[in-house]
Amino acid sequence: MKILNYRILLRKEPEGGYTVIVPTLPGCVTYGESIEHGIEMARVAIELYLESLREHGENY
Repeated sequence: MKILNYRILLRKEPEGGYTVIVPTLPGCVTYGESIEHGIEMARVAIELYLESLREHGENY
């Protein structure tokens, strides 16, 4: 299994929590109630994004 690293951006939201964006994966956006939760949610979102690419025969 390849280990891939992705940069994430966390944006603090006025109503609380953090929006998490993965700039190199268009449309890969998630949310976390804390920074730690946002990082974990980003891991999940990236895994699902890459799984979808594989299922559709696309490279990443």
